[in-house]
Amino acid sequence: MNNKDRSAPSPSWWDVIKSIFAAALGVQSEDNRARDFTHGKPIHYIIGGLIFTILFISSLLMVVYLVTSESSEDTPHPAQKYQYLGK
Repeated sequence: MNNKDRSAPSPSWWDVIKSIFAAALGVQSEDNRARDFTHGKPIHYIIGGLIFTILFISSLLMVVYLVTSESSEDTPHPAQKYQYLGK
């Protein structure tokens, strides 16, 4: 490591957020990854990753809930749909 690497400032919160999103999508550049491992603090990435994971799973659950709740209002359940065919 040379003096330039040691004197570089640690990544800002915006840099940490961008790195977390890039890592989640799998498009992190080698330069940013090296900067994160050289100058970043692991706790920032761990906390950011946990927050991202919770928000991502929550958004998926919300989308599934919205899609299934709207479809259940429009069409009956298959068992209810054919319940009265025999009568």
